[in-house]
Amino acid sequence: MKIKAAVLREVGAEPPYSISRPLRIEEIDLAPPSQDEVLVKIKAAGLCHSDLSVINGDRPRDVPIVLGHEACAEVMELGPGVKDFKVGDQVVLVFVPSCGSCPSCMASKHALCEPGGKANAKGTLLSGEKRLSKNKEFLNHHTGVSCFAEYAVVSVASCVKVPKSLSPRIAALFGCAILTGAGAVLNRTDIRAGDSAAVIGLGGVGFSSLLAAHAAGAEKLIVLDFDQNKLELAKELGATHVINPRGLTSQEVLDAIGSAVDYCYEMAGSAEAFAMAYYITKKGGTAVTSGLPNPNARFELPLADLVATEKNILGSYLGSGVPSLDIQRYIKLYERGMMPVDKLQGELFTLEEVNEGFDHMLTGANLRDAIVFD
Repeated sequence: MKIKAAVLREVGAEPPYSISRPLRIEEIDLAPPSQDEVLVKIKAAGLCHSDLSVINGDRPRDVPIVLGHEACAEVMELGPGVKDFKVGDQVVLVFVPSCGSCPSCMASKHALCEPGGKANAKGTLLSGEKRLSKNKEFLNHHTGVSCFAEYAVVSVASCVKVPKSLSPRIAALFGCAILTGAGAVLNRTDIRAGDSAAVIGLGGVGFSSLLAAHAAGAEKLIVLDFDQNKLELAKELGATHVINPRGLTSQEVLDAIGSAVDYCYEMAGSAEAFAMAYYITKKGGTAVTSGLPNPNARFELPLADLVATEKNILGSYLGSGVPSLDIQRYIKLYERGMMPVDKLQGELFTLEEVNEGFDHMLTGANLRDAIVFD
């Protein structure tokens, strides 16, 4: 079938993207679903910094590629062998397809799925095949999702069924922002009521970490970001202290918050931000990062300090859990009013306005912006 999609053919375009237009809306061919795959109609697709990192070259990916990895969609057609989904189901798409049988999946570490990681690196679906093409040239899939398009063919391993009562706009948030940010807090660390925590970087993932830490009962909850409007919203969502760290040293930030924290979650995707996160983490505490900076970014670790303070340094990817279970859990927290993820909704763009959407992201003032489809 013919579909419209946002295709990236060259990396490294200079902003403003509304002028350089790295993403071009093209009519391309989408092959039908094969074994254990489904055809879905995209309803809403979140704009995430991970997509921007492909555009600017921070996350190298082969081109041409159809971007997009956070979405809510409707199942339109079932491929052979599909049993757990039916036409009309509403699904959230997950950016690492988990095979369920490799050692990592068997250990409930679906983010580390070996076949899923290899498929993502090669720009294929979990099967190792591609369903996107134009003029007989194959286009790469982005993390098995490629949701900056009217339709997508995805592996069932990339789908989680969610209630139709959720609006597609809100449901899409659970595919990356909530899954990643909340999971870094609730799955990767043992945060408990009464603990202290800090979140650095208030994008969609950072705000999700804030919501999760608040739901977990963090008594002292500090957030750091450069945007004042985001800091004001953070107060409404449970932050007890808000700080604009621009121009401040790590020691000055520590002085401002009064004491080091049990847990610090770095969600800015910056080596400098993680250095600050490590510094403001207390002895025996834990610093976690889910940010994805340029692969060449480095963090200088004072080994003697690490030994003497017994701090823990952790990475977290895909929320460090099992998406099919975690997404359902986070939806229940949202429905009970414990994680008001609807507050994270940002600006809406059409598919044709995708470049303008990334320009808005570059301002640093955005919440979780999204592309919406009719």
